[in-house]
Amino acid sequence: MTKFYTQTGDDGYTGLLGEGRLPKNAPRMEAIGDLDEATAALGMARAACQHPQTAEILMAIQRDLYNLMSEIAATPENAARFRKISTQQVIWLEEWTDTISLQVSLPKDFILPGDSLPGASLAMARTIVRRAERRVAGLLHLAEIENPQLLRYLNRLSSLCFVLELQENQAAGKSLPTLAKKE
Repeated sequence: MTKFYTQTGDDGYTGLLGEGRLPKNAPRMEAIGDLDEATAALGMARAACQHPQTAEILMAIQRDLYNLMSEIAATPENAARFRKISTQQVIWLEEWTDTISLQVSLPKDFILPGDSLPGASLAMARTIVRRAERRVAGLLHLAEIENPQLLRYLNRLSSLCFVLELQENQAAGKSLPTLAKKE
């Protein structure tokens, strides 16, 4: 029988991609956990989305986040081997954000998430991505990772999640988002 547990983390440490182990609450592991959470939230949004292109975009992003996590989990001497996030992926996010922003009405004020289930799922994913972005920024500032494209990717991803939220709300029949300030 295949076991779905290893027991190797019972001591509060986890392995890296390469030699070494870190405490499970080390900044690098916290960043990986936040990225894993973001991937799961994007999966929930993908399962709920209505607009035809959203699922395809989100699946590509989930795969990118898997690669991003691998690079962060790699030891410094192995990081280049796992490097898959470059300016190309950042540009891809920018292009999709620009394309979708032409199809939605951008609000002039902050909005309240919850106008549709897929939109709310994307809002939740966006906030988790922003937390992961803060963690990755910390790793860059501490020189624990060296690829600045990881931070740029997460920054652009949060913007894409926002315009996808607006698009999904529109696909659900909510043409104007609920504003945070009551008029």
